[in-house]
Amino acid sequence: MRVVIAEDSVLLRAGLERLLADAGHEVVAALVDAEALLDTVAATEPDLAIVDVRMPPTWTDEGIRAAAIMRAQHPAVAVLVLSQYVEERYAADLIASGGGGLGYLLKDRVADVREFLADAERVAGGGTVLDPEVVQQIFVRSRQRAALDSLTPREAEVLALMAQGRSNAAVAAALVVTEGAVEKHVSQIFTKLGLQPADSENRRVMAVLAYLEGTGR
Repeated sequence: MRVVIAEDSVLLRAGLERLLADAGHEVVAALVDAEALLDTVAATEPDLAIVDVRMPPTWTDEGIRAAAIMRAQHPAVAVLVLSQYVEERYAADLIASGGGGLGYLLKDRVADVREFLADAERVAGGGTVLDPEVVQQIFVRSRQRAALDSLTPREAEVLALMAQGRSNAAVAAALVVTEGAVEKHVSQIFTKLGLQPADSENRRVMAVLAYLEGTGR
C-alpha cells in the first residue's frame, strides 16, 4: 500500500517509515504538519494516511481536523489516527463520521510491530480499528452523558447549583423549596449517576465532576 505519514516526532516518524518500508509498503511522504498533509494527500491520493492528533503550530487538534477534512474530501483515502493519550471528544467525532477505512490507536500500540502493521493494513483495506482504551473511555463517557440526560429538569437545576459549591440549604433557598425536597433530589441524582452509598461529600464531588465533564465546562 501507499502511505503518507504526518507525525511531528522525528523518532516516531522515522520508526513508522522503517516499519512500513520493511513490510513492503511505499511511504509516499513523511510530513510534520497538517497543511502539508492535506496538500500531499490531494496530490498523491495514497491508500492510507497515518496522522498524529496534535501537530504544529499549536499542537492541539490540527491533525484530527485534517483527518476529518480528508475523510470528507478524499473518501477513498483510509485514515489511521495516532494519539499519545485518549482524546475522547476527537475520537468520538471521528468515529461518528461513519464509514470504513478508519483507525484510532494509542501510540504505544506501535511497539507491537506485527499487530500495528496488521491494523494499518486492515484500515487501508476499508476496515475499522479502534484502540480498546479508546472504546472503553468513549463508552464510559457516553454512559455518563446518558445518566445526565436522565435527570429531571429540577434535578438538573439542583446539580447545577451543587456545581457552584452550594450546600443543600443554599440550593433550597435558591429554588424556594424545602431542604428536605433538595435532599430527595440529591439522592435521586446520586442514584441516576451510579454513585454508590459512601461518604456523602465524596459522592457530591463525583456528581459535580460528572456535571462539569458532561456539560464541557
